[in-house]
Amino acid sequence: MPRVKGGTVTRRRRKKILKLAKGYFGSKNTLFKVAKQQVMKSGMYAFRDRRQTKRNFRRLWIVRINAAARMNDISYSRLMNGLKLAGITINRKMLSELAIQDMNAFSKLCEQAKKELAK
Repeated sequence: MPRVKGGTVTRRRRKKILKLAKGYFGSKNTLFKVAKQQVMKSGMYAFRDRRQTKRNFRRLWIVRINAAARMNDISYSRLMNGLKLAGITINRKMLSELAIQDMNAFSKLCEQAKKELAK
């Protein structure tokens, strides 16, 4: 049986990995073995951080809403409870944008929440 070297297939596979490793520091972008390990690790980080980004943004929005709510003499949890009782369904991203861009509209929402809580 003849010997098969598989040169073009191997070269294509290695070039693909080294292309993904472009820009890495040191030997991680030149040596195949090290580059392969780093590309695998980078993929793990990317997978994990796609989920963590969502968590981080939610935390940021909550911090912004809480700061703006306290300027209107109400805590974050009481604000959210009041909005729920008032039947106002607005997500945290939009609430934080209102808190930054349009303070008057946010103040009106706070007043509605306070009114519902007072009942």
